[in-house]
Amino acid sequence: HGARYTATGTKLPSGNAMNAWSRTVVFCGMSLLWGLAQAALDIGETAPEFTAKVALAGNLQSYSLHDELRRGPVVLYFFPSAFSVGCSIEAHQFAEALDDYKALGASVVGVSRDDLETQKKFSVQECRGKFPVASDADQSIMKAYDAVLHFRPDYANRVSYVIAPNGKIIYQYTSLNPMKHVSNTLTALRNWAKTGMVQQP
Repeated sequence: HGARYTATGTKLPSGNAMNAWSRTVVFCGMSLLWGLAQAALDIGETAPEFTAKVALAGNLQSYSLHDELRRGPVVLYFFPSAFSVGCSIEAHQFAEALDDYKALGASVVGVSRDDLETQKKFSVQECRGKFPVASDADQSIMKAYDAVLHFRPDYANRVSYVIAPNGKIIYQYTSLNPMKHVSNTLTALRNWAKTGMVQQP
């Protein structure tokens, strides 16, 4: 059996015959189905605009979703906690796939409630300096995107959105398991690039 993780991606002790990538996640003694709290914003809805301070390769910058969408599609992903195991895995995968996103004309931005100093370190160590991560300290962005983790509202849920240049959401995926967010959003972008429509990965 594999390792176990909490909802924030922290590794749990092994044993008790629980598979890490099973359908349940254990957090404070609670068992919840993967994806129990689905994102409310769906395909075809307009993505809420936002501006934020982000860290990229350890440097602070201003970020505007409106400005990024003028350059191409945006993959906006929310993650619970910087440097937790699952969130580090996910950041590594996004970093490794960044050239694939660029080939599709897309950019990536991550969002969590972590402060800017934490995001500066996370952007270097786990994001490999490849894409920005925003500090959403007041949770205004995650609330606008219904990306608050309902049973632990001090954290973001693990939600990924693909937003077309016209500001419309063309794909969304919610799962505390970090393993499919990159592959699913890439598939959605490729389908959209070919047909202008998105089929669920």
